Amino acid sequence: MSQNQFDGVSVVTKANVYFDGKCVSHSIVLADGTKKSVGVIMPAKLTFNTGAPEIMETVVGACRVLLKGETEWKTYGEGQRFNVPGNSSFEIEVVGEPYHYICHFA
Repeated sequence: MSQNQFDGVSVVTKANVYFDGKCVSHSIVLADGTKKSVGVIMPAKLTFNTGAPEIMETVVGACRVLLKGETEWKTYGEGQRFNVPGNSSFEIEVVGEPYHYICHFA
C-alpha cells in the first residue's frame, strides 16, 4: 500500500516541470532529512535519467517501464514500486489516466 500522506515535511513550492508539462513534481524533505518527490505523469512515453538510485512508487494509475539494459517492459499499478539504479535511465509509458507517484531517493 502506498503512502497517502507525509507529515512534518518541507515542500519546495516551485514545481519541477519536465517534457512540456507531461511530468510535474514537487520536491519534499522529511524531518529526518530524507528527500523525495511526488508528482504526476500525464499519458506519454518518456525517458528519464537518474543520478542517485531511485524507487518509484505508484500511488494512482499504472505505467509500463523499461529499465536501461533490459529488453522486457514491465507493468506497475497502484501500490507497486520499481527500482532504478543510479547513473542510469528508464523509459516510462503512461496510457489512459495520469500516473501519480512518489520517488524515493536512495
